[in-house]
Amino acid sequence: MMCQFVGLTKNKEFREVYGKGKSIPERLIVLYYKPNDLGFNRFGFSVGKKVGKAVVRNRIKRMLREICRLNLENVKKGYDYVIIARPRIVKENYFTIEKSFFKLLKKAGLAGNEMVSGEKNGNTSN
Repeated sequence: MMCQFVGLTKNKEFREVYGKGKSIPERLIVLYYKPNDLGFNRFGFSVGKKVGKAVVRNRIKRMLREICRLNLENVKKGYDYVIIARPRIVKENYFTIEKSFFKLLKKAGLAGNEMVSGEKNGNTSN
């Protein structure tokens, strides 16, 4: 069964995750998370102007969204997640960002199985 990808869209939802949730920083991204009592996950992405111009920011958001979408089955259910991109993310590739995402999930105790897309492409090096 495929899970549906749901996003956080309203400013109020983001503020609630920032205010009442927990955060874990990493070199490329910062993960904020909070239980949502919905039984499914919602994701929000924040890429500030320090990261780059609109084209770059949108590319990073698409990449982060795809990482989350492909790995829905590997993320603990019932949470709201906000992922904030740090400026150095621009120099990194998809698999490095995905690895960073899973590192944060493991630190938070929210990871299930290992990453999916990296294994598909034979890129399982640590």
